[in-house]
Amino acid sequence: MKQMILGTAGHIDHGKTSLIKAITGVNTDRLKEEQLRGITIELGFADLTLPGGQHLGIVDVPGHEKFVKNMVAGATGIDMVVMVIAADEGVMPQTTEHMEICSLLGIEYGLIALTKIDMVDEEWLELVTEDVREFSEGTFLEDAPIVPVSAATGQGIEAFISALDRLSLNIPDRTEINIFRLPVDRVFSMRGFGTVITGTLISGEIGVGDSVMIFPEGITSRVRGIQVHNAAVERAGTGMRTAINFQGLDKSVVERGAVVSTPDALAPSYMVDLWFNYLKSNRKPVKNRTQVRFHTGTSEVLGNLILFDRDELAPGESLPVQVRLDTPVVLVRDDRFVIRSYSPVRTIGGGKVINPIPKKHRRFRPGVMEGLMGLMDADPESLAAAHTAQAGFEGVRFAELKLMANLSDKPLNNLLGGLLSSRTLVQMDKESRTFVHKEAVEKLRKGILNHLERYHEANPLKAGMSKEEVKSKFPPTLGVKLFNLTLQGMAKDQEIAQEEKTVRLATHSVSLGVDGTDIRDKIVKTYRESGLTPPYYRDLAAELSMDPARAKDMLGLLKEEGELIKAKEDLYFHQEAIEGLQEKILLHFAANESLTPADMKAMTGLSRKYLIPLLELFDGRNLTIRVGDVRKLRRG
Repeated sequence: MKQMILGTAGHIDHGKTSLIKAITGVNTDRLKEEQLRGITIELGFADLTLPGGQHLGIVDVPGHEKFVKNMVAGATGIDMVVMVIAADEGVMPQTTEHMEICSLLGIEYGLIALTKIDMVDEEWLELVTEDVREFSEGTFLEDAPIVPVSAATGQGIEAFISALDRLSLNIPDRTEINIFRLPVDRVFSMRGFGTVITGTLISGEIGVGDSVMIFPEGITSRVRGIQVHNAAVERAGTGMRTAINFQGLDKSVVERGAVVSTPDALAPSYMVDLWFNYLKSNRKPVKNRTQVRFHTGTSEVLGNLILFDRDELAPGESLPVQVRLDTPVVLVRDDRFVIRSYSPVRTIGGGKVINPIPKKHRRFRPGVMEGLMGLMDADPESLAAAHTAQAGFEGVRFAELKLMANLSDKPLNNLLGGLLSSRTLVQMDKESRTFVHKEAVEKLRKGILNHLERYHEANPLKAGMSKEEVKSKFPPTLGVKLFNLTLQGMAKDQEIAQEEKTVRLATHSVSLGVDGTDIRDKIVKTYRESGLTPPYYRDLAAELSMDPARAKDMLGLLKEEGELIKAKEDLYFHQEAIEGLQEKILLHFAANESLTPADMKAMTGLSRKYLIPLLELFDGRNLTIRVGDVRKLRRG
């Protein structure tokens, strides 16, 4: 049995609630105040099985201007709308605003109920019908049937139900998205059941026992029971009016505007990129950073409207904007929204979501508007590629792409498989399924080559640049995994060579030059002749009239070649001196179990300036091990 949602719309006291009662027998005004005042304040709910077998969940919305935010909440997730217009009054202010809201929310199907026909004569009814037809021109109800009815006498009720039945046959099935989402429009407690929430299940499905998360708060719970149209069910699916009660969930932590979904399926964001239609009915332009009321799903959030390429937007214009919000929302691409002015409160525009989790865009920055315009009508493959390209080194996770492209797992997996095969995307992290665009990888490769080239030019005596220093040349958004993956690829392509901690161009070799060779020979001679009492490198630089930095580079090179051995930061020995001393130490241990500093001094005649660094050097070379104040020979 096909499930659909019917919503009412129209001015206060035009008979919406009475019409619903006439076709279902249910009075949707459940509050005592509503019944006393005779007006709808909160959302009301009923259901109806049509002659053709389709099942309608019905949402009755308030018509009073003070409760338009409740009307917007009720319009979320509806498949068709009945615009209710009283025959004795005709089109009124809230009729117009409700029509604008329905259009902005992307509702495409509906009909018009001309109510209270028992209050007027035929001639008046004919005039009002003509007026209503003129009012609906250019709207989604332009060709919709106009059905005269009277809830008081029952006249036209059967014809109205028949019109609903015919209309329901033309409404296509909803696109199946596997992200379960239920915007909360009512929260209450029931004795024996605990906290109960209700809403229209706009995508996915939910079952008893499933784990859920309340967004944007991030509160988790488990489904204890589900009802659809007052009947207990094990599972509920897209398009159903659904009531869910939870295990151990306090009523105070959930409010209208929250969204129930599966854990971590959605991403709260304080910013949203939008395609914004600024209504022609507005009297003046809207300025950049205007404070607005942002309505989406069942939530109302305050925020500021950001215009990227201008300071104000004229009535009737449409373009990409960003809204920056006081509290976060959870959305997916193509979700509909309505924007109302802060004060006085009225509907000024709306549209659909371009990117539910964007970065903050700078105004008047080249490419921002073009990029957002390109996302508007992009196919899913282009969307995934574009969002990944915009993310740069940071990349985009699979879970984020689901929201950005509004796709379920299987089609997104197929799409990404094609982009990976064509090498448009690279998967930089298998665990989180994070993807980067080839442009980011190419930019990173070129940057690494440029930094290495400049480094080698400035440091010809150094074998390579530390990986840590190379990475520091790029923005903090560059993660270790992408950096290392890129280095591996470059090494495989023989562009670079990498050691454990350093990296160099594959073509790089240490170049001494004529002067360098001469200096190298002088340094080697100095250290060979000085034996176990070599100069500290700064003294060496002064003696040879060398820049200390260049002297240190040369010493580093000789260490890499094995000519010199480094004892500590500024002290080097010639390898022949160290090998000779090692032989003496081994001879000492052949006759003794331990080696004291005094033994070492007697053996070498060295002062503590050299003695202690040498003892520590042999500890570091795993020849000896310190035990208290003496050294023992390491075995094995």
